[in-house]
Amino acid sequence: MYAIIATGGKQYKVSEGDVIKVEKLNGTVGESYTFDQVLIVNNGEMKVGNPTVDGATVEASIVSEGRGRKVIVYRYKRKSGYHKKKGHRQSYTEVKIDKINA
Repeated sequence: MYAIIATGGKQYKVSEGDVIKVEKLNGTVGESYTFDQVLIVNNGEMKVGNPTVDGATVEASIVSEGRGRKVIVYRYKRKSGYHKKKGHRQSYTEVKIDKINA
């Protein structure tokens, strides 16, 4: 059994017991979180939502929070001496999928 959920502008294929990293969620470590934007549920038969499956939710628990690796953005124009260096670290939340309710 698996489901495809949408969160943080991205889509994830999840099964029970999976641990995934998603965009930062409101909540603390140890709390439960419910994803209600379920696009597809497959439990032997495929249920496709329009745009979401009615009454389907995915329950997860927050395992940890952190920040990803640093991405360097370097802008440069030749001959003019212009250069600019910026760094960015994206925050994430690691969740464990507990149950898929379809």
